[in-house]
Amino acid sequence: MPDDYTDPYFAFIYEIGIINQIGTAFLEARLPSGLLVSHFGVVSHLIRVSDGATPLELSRAFQVPKTTMTHTLAGLEKHGLVEMQANPSDKRSKQVWLTLKGKQFQEDALLRLAPLFAVLDERFSSEKVAEMLPNLTEFRILIDALRNDMA
Repeated sequence: MPDDYTDPYFAFIYEIGIINQIGTAFLEARLPSGLLVSHFGVVSHLIRVSDGATPLELSRAFQVPKTTMTHTLAGLEKHGLVEMQANPSDKRSKQVWLTLKGKQFQEDALLRLAPLFAVLDERFSSEKVAEMLPNLTEFRILIDALRNDMA
């Protein structure tokens, strides 16, 4: 039987997982044909964190095998959302760069989420959600570090 302290941690992670599943389904239903949440995630990561990342860096960030990331990037490239360019510091690897169409793809996807955000705003104002973010971000950073330490 788990210790009492494990219950809130499990419940917290479980709730986040459910929120992720629902959010993923909601977003994926609104993406253009042939594009998946994994594509949206990579584009958003490149916008937020590091345009010009290598496929290996992206596979590590998303905790997926490099072959999986290569497949995801091929889909993004096929749709004109990213460009692969030679890495100037290591000619054996490539870097992933967003195109204008890739940036527009993320903006359009976020616009398609506006109806969900409007309903959420009726119960959870953007200010209330913003208040929750620092703790959630701190939790994510910690479990990410623990993932690396406890692997």
